[in-house]
Amino acid sequence: MPMPADALRPDDFTRVRELAAGDMRHVDALIRHRLSSDVVLINQIAEHIIAGGGKRLRPMLHVLAAGAAGYRGDKHTKLAAIIEFIHTSTLLHDDVVDESDLRRGRKTANALWGNAASVLVGDFLYSRSFQLMVELDDMRIMRILADTTNTIAEGEVLQLLNIGNADVDEAAYLAVIERKTAVLFAAATELGGLLGGLPVDQVAALRRYGMELGYAFQIADDLLDYVSDADTLGKNIGDDLAEGKPTLPLIYALQKASPEQTQSLRHAIEHGGLDSLDRIVAAIRDSGALERTHERALQHARAARAALAELADSPHRDALLALADYSVERRH
Repeated sequence: MPMPADALRPDDFTRVRELAAGDMRHVDALIRHRLSSDVVLINQIAEHIIAGGGKRLRPMLHVLAAGAAGYRGDKHTKLAAIIEFIHTSTLLHDDVVDESDLRRGRKTANALWGNAASVLVGDFLYSRSFQLMVELDDMRIMRILADTTNTIAEGEVLQLLNIGNADVDEAAYLAVIERKTAVLFAAATELGGLLGGLPVDQVAALRRYGMELGYAFQIADDLLDYVSDADTLGKNIGDDLAEGKPTLPLIYALQKASPEQTQSLRHAIEHGGLDSLDRIVAAIRDSGALERTHERALQHARAARAALAELADSPHRDALLALADYSVERRH
């Protein structure tokens, strides 16, 4: 579906954020308020997380979806905070599992305070999100978020099983993305439609948009691990390779690589490390895997845009359309 002439430009993330700014100020204030604790270490790590910034894309998706659905209440603020708490708790746990020391250009919580503190504060964020869910007192909302959180946990375990496995194929990779990333995007947009009281088919369309956007976003993120730089990306380049994660660029490269390159690629996945990063990146580029990965991300972005055809025209819908393009074309 073509974008309306007066819609937000695909690369104009600033204008998208401006449209959501009023709602997001309330969300940020609620996040700060509900992160506070009598336990000093929780406050220290929470402040580190807040100061780290980030795009707050998932809660912003929710408030934009609620706007596109015509919602005019205030429940979306609390839901957006819940979504951010769930996401942030997974990041804290991810960084421990991945032994990461850099996120968004800053030291990770586990690098500063240790693994135990990071895991436990991640648990605090999960439980805080449960408290907020109960306050909303809506079984439909709680069911969606409970199912989503459980599915994310499954995705984490699936990804763990894939680490070091050079035989992971595209279907297995996408199964991890669906559970680990896309389902939270889908819940964020679906809940916006639910709050707005949209018909069932339009709520389903918003969920489909979020799911496809999540695929596009994560595939593009995995591509950036091989084409960006640490200052721009905010994490160490080659981290996925160092952790033995068989992401789509590597999977595609293995399909086209020469026998010698295949041996190097499989060894890199199975043993991790960055000893041969330059040679691996060269093999990925020679195979055309980067272009194929970008095209796969574009396919999902197009599907996300198409899902919005069922919604009425509005500035919020235009913002969601623009985010589909931004998810693929961003540089960090």
